[in-house]
Amino acid sequence: MDVNISFANGGIGAAANESGVGFLTVSRPEKRNALTDAMWRSVPDAINWLVVEQHVRVVILSGAGGRDFSAGADIGEFATLRKDATTARDYEAGNSAAFAAVRNCPVPVIASVRGICFGGGFGLAAAADLRLADHTARFAIPAARLGLAYPLDAVQDLVRALGDQEARRALYSTAELSAAQALACGCLLKLSEPNQLDSDALDLAASIAGAAPLSVRASKAAIAAVQSNYEEDYKRAAGLAASTFDSADYAEGRRAFMEKRKPAFNGR
Repeated sequence: MDVNISFANGGIGAAANESGVGFLTVSRPEKRNALTDAMWRSVPDAINWLVVEQHVRVVILSGAGGRDFSAGADIGEFATLRKDATTARDYEAGNSAAFAAVRNCPVPVIASVRGICFGGGFGLAAAADLRLADHTARFAIPAARLGLAYPLDAVQDLVRALGDQEARRALYSTAELSAAQALACGCLLKLSEPNQLDSDALDLAASIAGAAPLSVRASKAAIAAVQSNYEEDYKRAAGLAASTFDSADYAEGRRAFMEKRKPAFNGR
């Protein structure tokens, strides 16, 4: 990795390599990567740094420590920061901003999951474009055990990731899903061996980073439009798609095809 920075006193790490791959890390392994309020609120800044300042073409989202993705929100803060409806609204605004930053990131986000992926941690993974996991991964939404409701925007991501029936079971019963169950319902793209997960995520990221960035962004916008079915999303996706035909990358792609070589895309 060539460049790195930390946010929320090191609780959120961001790094980028020279190949255009960004790394967003939830880094509190002593607490199973549970997110504090400050960590939630720093996620948008970290993603903005990766995309705007480091010009990454794809982001890998993972948990530090080699054991867990994230246990979700730090429940130890709830007695003060989430003690009633008023404080909960402010707290959940930070959650929602983090979910939206992952969901709406202009470049694809790959969640690389091992170990516990619970609550808000599952929400972050569900907001990602693609999810990989190893056999140790476990998924759950324990909100109903705590007597609170899961944020609406995060529920929408869960339904997209799990499908209607599995999302209902996860939310209503709080039952855990194994990695194999998550794969079976389509929540995961791939299930890796524990010692292979990092390299599988990096290989996938490298293949995306090597594609034409404007084409990838247009595709991400088009998929988002299909999922939302909002007219403004369709218009934005159509505009991004149309712009690719006047891009230098499109000219480079045609030349590379004719010359039988690998194209060198620059995102313009």
